[in-house]
Order: sequence, then structure tokens, then C-alpha cells
Amino acid sequence: MGSGFALIVVLFILLIIIGASWGY
Repeated sequence: MGSGFALIVVLFILLIIIGASWGY
């Protein structure tokens, strides 16, 4: 559960960062 949850969190943060840089 630990590694899988961390992976999802990292992907979610990357999505937010990319969206912010795109003006999303």
C-alpha cells in the first residue's frame, strides 16, 4: 500500500504542476 499510494501522490502532484505551468 505504501509504495503504490506514494506513486499516485507523486503523479497527482506532477499533474498539478504541469497544469499550473500551462495556465490551467
